[in-house]
Amino acid sequence: MNFEPNSEHDAFRAEVRRFFKDHLPPDLARRTYIGAHPPAVEDYRTCQRMLHSRGWGAPHWPVEWGGTTWSAMKRHVFMEELYEADVLDYGWQGTHMIGPVIIAFGNDAQRRRFLPPMINGDEFWCQGFSEPNAGSDLASLRTRAQLVGQEWVINGQKIWTSDAHYADWGFFLVRTDTSVKPQRGLSLLLVPMSSPGIRVRPIQSIHGGHDLNEVFLDGVRVPAGNMVGEAGKGWTYAKYLLDKERTASASLYQNKRELQKAKVIARQETINGRPLIETPAFARKIALIEADLLALQWSVLRLLADEKNSHDPDAVVSALKIRGSELLQRVSQLQIEALGPRALRACGHQENATAEVLFGTPEWPAHVPGRTAQFLYLRAATIFGGSCEIQKNIIAKRAFGL
Repeated sequence: MNFEPNSEHDAFRAEVRRFFKDHLPPDLARRTYIGAHPPAVEDYRTCQRMLHSRGWGAPHWPVEWGGTTWSAMKRHVFMEELYEADVLDYGWQGTHMIGPVIIAFGNDAQRRRFLPPMINGDEFWCQGFSEPNAGSDLASLRTRAQLVGQEWVINGQKIWTSDAHYADWGFFLVRTDTSVKPQRGLSLLLVPMSSPGIRVRPIQSIHGGHDLNEVFLDGVRVPAGNMVGEAGKGWTYAKYLLDKERTASASLYQNKRELQKAKVIARQETINGRPLIETPAFARKIALIEADLLALQWSVLRLLADEKNSHDPDAVVSALKIRGSELLQRVSQLQIEALGPRALRACGHQENATAEVLFGTPEWPAHVPGRTAQFLYLRAATIFGGSCEIQKNIIAKRAFGL
């Protein structure tokens, strides 16, 4: 495949850029630029509805469900512009994770019920996979679901559940059969988060935000029709979903945006009257990250284009996840280094952000807010979505037979 942009891609880029300029509220863009966690639910809803109104609510979905026929290169251009404009990247646990699973393995009734409100931002989702003793070793999860009449009755606990405190629905991996191999006894259930028996307990993160939670399920009942696909096939569906999560966890577009922020900071901050970006030592650090980011970009493009190669797909996805998450940490570290003592200021979170925090003051310029919180949050980048240690084990096994 030819990855070089052509006149069609240039025209499309200009179209996307104009649309965001005309329709994205500036204060929302600024809150996204700051990057404090969690983004406001209404900001997610505004962005998703804006995208859906233009037919861009889920470009990777089939056309019959609101997707597009874009090539890999057009999807790449779109995502570059989306991040460049500081548009929130969807309610991705819905459109990017469970949505494709429902399309691939769900039935028509489930597609009609769940996909339209998902793509329009009317309903948000959370992922109930990890448990206190089953995070990286997901096959050992203990949350049980038993079929009683025409309902599944769920008992157990999940942890690290992002957005569970405001999600309308959750997709939960549960054990429905204990008489077979661990992977063969799992199923995937769609659960309303308002169900009796669900209790959500917040987990406060080191950066001061709240987007993670514990979820307790005590006798939660859902209709039998809320199971995706077949009972006992949950492991297959989970792998399909996690492959998409880890591909997104390559974080290419986020890395590109954060590197641009590092450059902005380095142009504004000075040392001995000279912009930091002009000093050889700091310029070298930027160049090293840019080289690694360029290599990541080419790797992601090959994956988007379904380029055939001799490597196991699971190993490729794991390698992208490792490199992307490590780069996020390196770039955020570079931002903090460039800020120097300014990085010590806590600027709050965007749901409580004042105009002063959002747009800066002479004493605390606009490039300062949010960087320290983001740096602290991204210490977990090499853990969430599958820890780097586990990804290296997958590579060793699938690529080298070790």
